[in-house]
Amino acid sequence: MTTEKTEKKLSPSREALKLRARAKSKKPAFIRAESWKYDRFSLSWRKPRGLDNKIRRKIKGWPPGPSVGYKGPKIARGLHPSGFREVLVYNVQDLSTIDSNTQAVRIAHTVGKRKRTDIIAEAKKLNIKILNIKVTAEAKEKEEEVAEGEETEEEAETEEAAKETEKKPKKEKEPKKVKEKAPKKEKKAKKAKTKPKKGE
Repeated sequence: MTTEKTEKKLSPSREALKLRARAKSKKPAFIRAESWKYDRFSLSWRKPRGLDNKIRRKIKGWPPGPSVGYKGPKIARGLHPSGFREVLVYNVQDLSTIDSNTQAVRIAHTVGKRKRTDIIAEAKKLNIKILNIKVTAEAKEKEEEVAEGEETEEEAETEEAAKETEKKPKKEKEPKKVKEKAPKKEKKAKKAKTKPKKGE
């Protein structure tokens, strides 16, 4: 019975999201003035402030700029993409006024770690959706994974080093062989034989 009720309550927001998506598909893509002309300009919208700017003056034939006429449907305004209405929460007492079927909670960034844990615990009891809990949980998991990965890498490196030292036996140093030098007199005699005489 409870699931049927929640589905009935959530359906208006789903319809509103569909309406908003349909309205958005009909809107033009608002691009920055002369971004098609210069590579250094990104396509993301910047308000034109020039005195002679054609988009600011809404001259015919130039791309349109955002205006009140492009506003989305009223029932979808302020809805989170999940279909819930966002409510900012600072403490556990703020959760008592929230409707879990239509509203979702965002914990304020000024809230400390202790209060945050209390709010999360209370929200789980009341079955209230928290929009910014996932970010912190994912960050903690990533940190733990990185720490575990570093530990395993260090262990693997130490094991490999130990194995290499076991495999390679220490080689005894062999004495270097000294080349026997020929006597100087013999060298001079050889040179004299090879050189031709001046009179020849």
